[in-house]
Amino acid sequence: MRLRETIGQAIFSLAVNKLRSSLTIMGVAVGVFSIIAVMTALDAIDKSIESGLTSLGANTFQIQKNPATTFGSGHSRNVYANRKDISYQEALLFKKSMEAKCRNIGFVISSMANQAKYANLKTNPDVTLTGGDENFSASTGYSIAFGRNLAEADRRYARNTCVLGSEVAETLFPFGENPQYKSIKINGDVYTIAGVFKKKGAAFGQSQDNFVLVPITRYLDHVNEKSSLSITVEAVSRKNYPQTIDLAIGAMRLARGLTVKEPNDFEIRTNESLIDSFRDIQRAIGTGAFIISLMALLTAGVGIMNIMLVSVTERTREIGIRKSIGAPKGTILRQFLLESLFLSLIGGFIGTFVGIVLGNLVALQFNLPLIFPWLWITVAMVVCSGIGVTFGLFPAWKAANLNPVEALRGK
Repeated sequence: MRLRETIGQAIFSLAVNKLRSSLTIMGVAVGVFSIIAVMTALDAIDKSIESGLTSLGANTFQIQKNPATTFGSGHSRNVYANRKDISYQEALLFKKSMEAKCRNIGFVISSMANQAKYANLKTNPDVTLTGGDENFSASTGYSIAFGRNLAEADRRYARNTCVLGSEVAETLFPFGENPQYKSIKINGDVYTIAGVFKKKGAAFGQSQDNFVLVPITRYLDHVNEKSSLSITVEAVSRKNYPQTIDLAIGAMRLARGLTVKEPNDFEIRTNESLIDSFRDIQRAIGTGAFIISLMALLTAGVGIMNIMLVSVTERTREIGIRKSIGAPKGTILRQFLLESLFLSLIGGFIGTFVGIVLGNLVALQFNLPLIFPWLWITVAMVVCSGIGVTFGLFPAWKAANLNPVEALRGK
């Protein structure tokens, strides 16, 4: 029997038992879907990590109370929670000892879920109110679209001045009105607009422009929410970057009053460390998804083998007839292997398609780029082929080695 005829016969045999074939295909599809969907979403996230997490400049790092991401035991999270906040006084002591050794030092403190109002217009109650100083834009990569940045005098005298993120400006001044020198109200406090930042876009679905910057001294006087400062430090050059980090750690320990035996109770955040943290999480999620998918595929493989064994039993007389008219073992073996392989590959294709669609829908929800994970598609198809052949081999071998006389008797 020619290969084309063997393939046609295999497809016909699967089509005869539609329900059985569909259930087997569904088992394979679920296993492939889970790995493709997760890996598609993770690959999309990975594509945006470099741009999404590089909020700091090339020579910039940040000192903060807690790590940017916490991935570990509850004990670790309790350790961070029990640390004391970084106070404004500690930040000033740090700046005094470090300002001659670096280019810029900026202070930042934020509170979420605020609402800004102008005339009869208002934002959603999800604006971030940020307290900062004159070095905020230099240390965070923002630039002024028009107007001016905060000045040293704004911080020193705790003026009610603010700079708007572009999203807030577009909401409160939708018709191109110049917002400079206009007054807005946030949580009952009135601020005069000094300028507007250029649009920075979203990172991981989170807008980076939905905030209002006010002088940190004003923030500390008028916002009751207790939180910790972050200190952003810009080194003079990339060459001095590691040395600046070491000096900053020493200066921060002095500002915090730590003894030689006490460990650091603050974290150093760099773009590289944040990217590494996210990729550690990616690897853990990817490994878990792969293990779950492999278990699902192995279960589906056992299902394929059982169904093929049932098929061999049901078609014993057919096999006997074919062998009696001269069908070689290889042809029968090939036909049953192809049936098993088709079941596995069809499930793989369906799972891959649905996984790519769902993975990219998740990516779109977070404003991430579309992705087509060729590597994981190839891996999924290879694994499906291996499962189809491996679990179909025993039923195919059993069919090929049936005794023709006994097979014709239906035994």
